[in-house]
Amino acid sequence: MEKEPNGPATIRQMIQARYGKIAESAGTCCGAASVATCCAPQASDPETIAAQIGYSRDEVATAPEAAEMGLGCGNPQAIANLQVGETVLDLGSGAGFDCFLAARAVGLTGRVIGVDMTDAMLRKARRNADQTGIANVEFRKGEIEHLPVKDSTVDVIISNCVVNLSPEKAIVLRETYRVLKPGGRLAISDVLAVRPMPDAIRNNQDLQCACIGGAATVEDLRHMLQCAGFEKIRIVLREESRNLIKTWAPGHKAEDYVISAFIEAVKPDGGATG
Repeated sequence: MEKEPNGPATIRQMIQARYGKIAESAGTCCGAASVATCCAPQASDPETIAAQIGYSRDEVATAPEAAEMGLGCGNPQAIANLQVGETVLDLGSGAGFDCFLAARAVGLTGRVIGVDMTDAMLRKARRNADQTGIANVEFRKGEIEHLPVKDSTVDVIISNCVVNLSPEKAIVLRETYRVLKPGGRLAISDVLAVRPMPDAIRNNQDLQCACIGGAATVEDLRHMLQCAGFEKIRIVLREESRNLIKTWAPGHKAEDYVISAFIEAVKPDGGATG
């Protein structure tokens, strides 16, 4: 059976291929000349981008240099409130930057799991971990719609500009609910749509890979979180992110339609895992 041109399997395969090329390239992106193909401007270095989206110099200096590739839209560490001894899951962990920061926060009694579907990113992340001797981090291959993690085993889920890439966001959020412990929390940075997007943006494959075309609306995301079972949902739009988003796809006015946001939610204490 042939894949649908814009079906979930096709979109995942396209994103997997694109981010594989990014992992293997020397720069932060590997896009066409007319549009960036990941969540970062092609002209800037990763350290500059990290500062623009909210990471401190200390955070950038602490993580392995090769782990920060300038692919995010915010700093989930700023809202995660990670505690020593916690188990953390990073959705779409890439080269491992947020995982390594989380590993420092949870200490040797804590644990960090990174999940990514791209082989080249996993190789890069594991190499970074080996070279730095960070022992409380592991990287698993998997799709965020089908997490390779047991039920009710994670304290905190973080993610940086990844959920928007999934064509099946409701499934992703149900999976996050499943793997969180009762009382566990979701703390992610992502891109959301704040007004209806024209078809020229929504259906553009390059812009889907650039964290723009696939963005959910604020209302839709809130509804999906509620349907998954989450409570204490908090979505904070970051108006200052428009300046960065403007650089992702010059000429498309993406900053008029999408914006970076901090998204928090809690799985109720004693809740079911389904």
